[in-house]
Amino acid sequence: MVGSQTLGLDYPKPGSPSAGFAKAGAILVPVDESSVDEAVASGRAFADLSAWRKVALAGSDAVAWLNDLASADIADLAPGAAKRSLLLSPTGQIRAEFTIAKTADEILLLQDPHQPSGIDELLAPYVLSSDVRLADRSGELALFAFPHRGEPLGMPETTATAPSCTGPGLDLHAPASSREAIERALLGSFARLGLDDLDRYRIAAGIPRFGVDGREEDLPEEGGFDEAVSYEKGCFLGQEAVAKVRNLGHPRRLVVHLAADDPVSAGEPIEVDGESVGEITSASERNRSWWILARVNWARREGPFRTPHGVRLTPVPHRS
Repeated sequence: MVGSQTLGLDYPKPGSPSAGFAKAGAILVPVDESSVDEAVASGRAFADLSAWRKVALAGSDAVAWLNDLASADIADLAPGAAKRSLLLSPTGQIRAEFTIAKTADEILLLQDPHQPSGIDELLAPYVLSSDVRLADRSGELALFAFPHRGEPLGMPETTATAPSCTGPGLDLHAPASSREAIERALLGSFARLGLDDLDRYRIAAGIPRFGVDGREEDLPEEGGFDEAVSYEKGCFLGQEAVAKVRNLGHPRRLVVHLAADDPVSAGEPIEVDGESVGEITSASERNRSWWILARVNWARREGPFRTPHGVRLTPVPHRS
C-alpha cells in the first residue's frame, strides 16, 4: 500500500519529453527529458498551481478551532511549515484533502480544485460562535510548487512553506499580480512542469490524489491518506470511527502502488487468479515502464496482480 513514499522519495523521470522550458534570451526553448529529470532532482523545477483553491484562516480561535476538526496536528505549526490534512465526516469518510500552510502573515488552506467541494464551504458550518474567519483568496494569490526544493528562493514579495502541497519540496506564495513576473524570473534558471507532468511525478512516487485514487466513501487508510492523520493528538472530526477500524478491525480496501512492463490505463480491472479484486485509478509511463496506483480489496491485497489482458502488476517497495 502507499504510505511512507509520500515523503523523501526521488521522483522518477516524467513519461513525456520536453516537460519544461529554459530561457534563451527572450525565447523559451524546450528542455529535454534528462534535463527536466535533473532539474527536479536538484529542486530546480516548478509548477504553477495558481488555479488551486487558497483559503485564508484568521481569528483568535482559528488554530485551536481547525485543530479540533482537521486530521493533522497543527497546534505547534510554525511559520514556514505546512502539513497535509483531511477533513472527515463524523463517520470517518474523507470529505476533503488539503494542505495547511502557515506563512509569516496567515494560515492558508491549499486544495486541489479537482476535489468536488471547497474546503471553505465544508468548514463554514462549524464556525458558529468561534472567532474564526474564512476568506477565499484563490483569485488574490499565486502559488508555485517546487518538487524536492529545500533551499528558499529569496524572491521579493513572496513567502515559502514546506513541505509542498504536492509532496516533498516547497511552495511559493505571492500576490496574483506578481505571478507573470515571478514566472519570467524563474524561467531563467528553473524548468517549468506542466500539470500533466506533475501528475506523472505524483503517480511514479506513489502519492494518491483525492477524487481520483481516494474517494469520498473512503476512510483515510482506504484512500491512501493514513499519513495525513495524527492519531496521537486526540479528538478530531471522525476520530472515533477511524480509531475503531484501526484498533479493532481493518479497512475494506487499500490504495496500492504498482509497476508494469506493458501499457495499462486508468479504469482497467485488476485480477488475482482470475477474480476481479479492484481497479487501476492512475497510470503513467516512464522509460517504457508503467507506474500505477490502484484500489484493491483488503482480502486480496497481497496479489499476485494482473490485468484481464495478462499484464503483470508488481508491488513497488516502500521507501522511507
